[in-house]
Amino acid sequence: MTRPCKKRRVCVSPGVTVYKPAGIPGRSLEWVTLALDEYEAVRLLDHEGLDQQAAAEAMGVSRPTVTRIYAEARKTIAAMLVLGNALRIEGGPIVHDPAATPCKRRQRGPGHGSACRRTRNRAQQKCQAATEGLQDD
Repeated sequence: MTRPCKKRRVCVSPGVTVYKPAGIPGRSLEWVTLALDEYEAVRLLDHEGLDQQAAAEAMGVSRPTVTRIYAEARKTIAAMLVLGNALRIEGGPIVHDPAATPCKRRQRGPGHGSACRRTRNRAQQKCQAATEGLQDD
């Protein structure tokens, strides 16, 4: 019997969940799905600029798992762009956690901890503001 999939923490759900080529009806397109954990890996690694270890900590999984999730996300996005598929972002083994974004700096010694707390607090405030903005819609 296989082990159940561990739920990944996601800070912010995407504001837009469907992308498709302009001018082509969605019913005539092939659809690909990007899971929310794949979206979160792309967001943390490419948009936020975190390294894979920091992204793994934010998502509550191991670094090799983030690598696999990210590779699958890149494959899905590449298929969408190259083949002209429509993309839907949904599902996946996730748990929503607005406080999941980690400090971008690593603790390297005395005096660095306060800067990390400030960075972490700003990141949590961003996540909270984004979450509140999504709930207002």
